Amino acid sequence: MRNEAMERLSVLVGPWRTTMRNAWFLEPADLEVPGSATVEWLGDAFVVFRWTMEGDVGTATSEMVMVLGRSDTRVAFTALYHDERGVCRVFAMTFEDSKWILSREDPDMFQRFIADVEPHRVAGRWEASEDHGSTWRKDFDLIFERA
Repeated sequence: MRNEAMERLSVLVGPWRTTMRNAWFLEPADLEVPGSATVEWLGDAFVVFRWTMEGDVGTATSEMVMVLGRSDTRVAFTALYHDERGVCRVFAMTFEDSKWILSREDPDMFQRFIADVEPHRVAGRWEASEDHGSTWRKDFDLIFERA
């Protein structure tokens, strides 16, 4: 039986076309990098998110996987992240009222993803802070459109 709180993530399930844009690390500044994502249930307990970007992505990763889950006792979502560089990260996650937020506060840097979720579109941005959250810089915008 699927957890009621996890059921909220059903809006993410399915195939997506993605666009990364406004990345500070890409030239020219208006470069748009297309990609695709698939989101599917792993049993009734987890959501697996796979995203691939096409073409030159500069210093960004071109393939990543996140597994979204939930701790009932902590009343909290968690996202486990991995990419082709071998990077592994843990993000705290909220998913309420069409707002999806991933965040981590690790010694190397703070990072967050803030997105507005609609049934056929997710519009978000990745941000980073190297001063423990005092100031933030946008890394890039990330748009998902239902395929």
